[in-house]
Amino acid sequence: MSITAERKTDLIKEFGQKEGDTGSPEVQVAILTERIKNLTEHMKEHKHDFHSRRGLLMMVGQRRRLLKYLQRKNTERYEAIIATLGIRR
Repeated sequence: MSITAERKTDLIKEFGQKEGDTGSPEVQVAILTERIKNLTEHMKEHKHDFHSRRGLLMMVGQRRRLLKYLQRKNTERYEAIIATLGIRR
């Protein structure tokens, strides 16, 4: 259900601006996207798990806010992360 430490380090290396960059919006969006994908698979099997559903909705909202911030600050980086992760907006 949660992402492994290995996968998280891979995402940080792939989307980070520099070494050890965990705070940039791209890294945060990538990690949230991975967690959302995992939780979506969980929700397909456990339809009545309302506690996890709330967490999923909160993560989607957080990702939406980060993407909105990125779109406002730097449109090129926003377009790149959307294309790379395949997020519909």
